[in-house]
Amino acid sequence: MLAVVRLLLMAIAMILISIISCCYCLFKPFHRDNVYHAARGVSLLSKLVGIEVEVRISKEIAQLSPVVYVANHQNNYDLLTMSHAVRPSTVSVGKKSLKWIPFFGQMYWLTGNILIDRVNTSKAINTISMTAEKIREKRLSVWLFPEGTRSNGRGLLPFKTGAFRTAIQANVPIVPICASNQQGNIKLNRWHNGKVIIEFLAPIYADDGSREGIRNTADIVHALMKEKIAQLSAEAALEDKPSLT
Repeated sequence: MLAVVRLLLMAIAMILISIISCCYCLFKPFHRDNVYHAARGVSLLSKLVGIEVEVRISKEIAQLSPVVYVANHQNNYDLLTMSHAVRPSTVSVGKKSLKWIPFFGQMYWLTGNILIDRVNTSKAINTISMTAEKIREKRLSVWLFPEGTRSNGRGLLPFKTGAFRTAIQANVPIVPICASNQQGNIKLNRWHNGKVIIEFLAPIYADDGSREGIRNTADIVHALMKEKIAQLSAEAALEDKPSLT
């Protein structure tokens, strides 16, 4: 019964947040901080699901902009947890089909996120150049999921290189964002669903634009994130243990 009530309340809340955000965007269409403000609203839904979210970011990284953020992508609950970590002047890159989702899709588009066509390879390549240009001209930071899809409990999947190519073309650092494991920990029929820890790692500067150099940078970031995610997951599990038994 609790799960049904939660799903109903989340649907209503998401519709309201989307409508309010769209109305706000009509006065400031595609403004650099629209995504940040919308994310603040969406992040409130984590309390509705019973998830505690802790974001760890140093003062130096918080002031660093523009950058390319690369984060692990676990499941649909990322929308509720990762939204806590969205920084001002940041947009995300998502698939074009998102804009057709009622209410949410219109909010996603109007807030200024970048939509790409994953089916068309040539368009996807052009998107890297377009994204890099927006970073340089508008001083925007960009949030990407280099795995390219949700991992759904399979661990950190291999990285695609688009995010790293974008960073090199825009001449900005890469900042990894690691979230502790939430796959299988969230049950809508349970009042408390534990804690998710999100941590920003130190920036990485990539200057080798060759195919081998980009691949090497992606592998280095992948290894760093995999290790940190394991640490954060162990820490979160230890803190959650009393409430999950």
